[in-house]
Amino acid sequence: MLQTREHNEPKDFDFIIGDWQVKHRRLKDILNGSQEWIEFEGQSSTVKTLGGFGNVEDNHLHMPSESIRAKAIRSYNSETNEWSIWWLDGRNPGAMDTPVVGQFTDGVGRFYADETYNGVTVKVRFVWDSTNPDMPTWQQAFSKDNGETWEVNWKMEFTRVQ
Repeated sequence: MLQTREHNEPKDFDFIIGDWQVKHRRLKDILNGSQEWIEFEGQSSTVKTLGGFGNVEDNHLHMPSESIRAKAIRSYNSETNEWSIWWLDGRNPGAMDTPVVGQFTDGVGRFYADETYNGVTVKVRFVWDSTNPDMPTWQQAFSKDNGETWEVNWKMEFTRVQ
């Protein structure tokens, strides 16, 4: 992989570059008021691409019912100062999710998209928290009321592999 970086590359996602153990917590029943969480482990590994204006995260999730592979693909738009994040699930290799788009402020990135989940129109929100770069976190939330209220449905805690 090409490792040459541009001199003005963004640094927002530098915290996630490398190899990680990941603790996942996911709501068992999304958008139905569930409070029951499923916990499972996983691994991720992230490398820079696009001369530092992008990165690719390779994931292996060990869900209770199956292990799956997935990728997060991120690219930075220097004109808008925003990142776009796509998710590619190995169970559906012919389709990528609608990208969430946003930016970081004080070590916290917020990214949004309009999407359909199980036939329901939702707003999607990703929140990346890198304020503790040794143990970053990510969470996903859906809103059925255009962002008035949010249901967090997936959380990840990262621990760096030495």
